[in-house]
Parts: sequence; C-alpha cells; structure tokens
Amino acid sequence: MSNENDSDSDTEELEEEQQTEETETMPPIETKWDAVSFVISSRYRIAVLERLYEGPATPSLISDAMDYSIAHISRALQELSEIDLIELLVSEERRKGRVYGMTDYGKDTWETIQNEQVLES
Repeated sequence: MSNENDSDSDTEELEEEQQTEETETMPPIETKWDAVSFVISSRYRIAVLERLYEGPATPSLISDAMDYSIAHISRALQELSEIDLIELLVSEERRKGRVYGMTDYGKDTWETIQNEQVLES
C-alpha cells in the first residue's frame, strides 16, 4: 500500500515540475550573444540547431538523428521558434509532417557558436 502512495507522490511531484517548467518565462533575447547563451544552455536546443543547420527537417527526423525523445525535441523547436532562430516551413494548421528550417538569424547564431567554440567538448 505504501508503494501506491509513493507512486502517487512521485507522479504529483513530476506534474508540479512540468507545470513549473511550462510557466517559466523565456529570457529576453536582445543580442546575438543572448541567443547564443540561450541555445547553449540546453543540449536539446543545441541538437535541434545542429541538425537544422544541415537542412530542413521534421521533429521525428531530428529526434531520430540526435537520439533524443520527441517531447524534448518538440519543446526545443517551440523555444527556438519563439526567438526566431527557426521557423515552421509549412502551414500552422498542419499537425503531421511539420517541417522546420533555420532562419538567417538562426544560421548566424549557430555559426557564432561554432566559430567561437563556446560548446563544451
């Protein structure tokens, strides 16, 4: 019986964490270095930009190529889209086969990350 209560408690804690993450506000992105800092603070955002630098892709292609869950990739896509580093290349109404690509600002940001070697090896 205590296992059931522990399980309920764990589930509630996980739900609270997810709600907290969802309500966090995005940091203001005022300069290219703000964007660089925002990208490199998440391995999922790094993975998305790295893959999209090669060319447009769907979330599942990115997920498979980078070996991360689709949920993490989808969230990173949303975050990167909100600061105009990437864009949806198909209609907003489309639910399957959504293709994303990098904006010029995204390419510039990714090239800065690579050229300035700000990623840890």
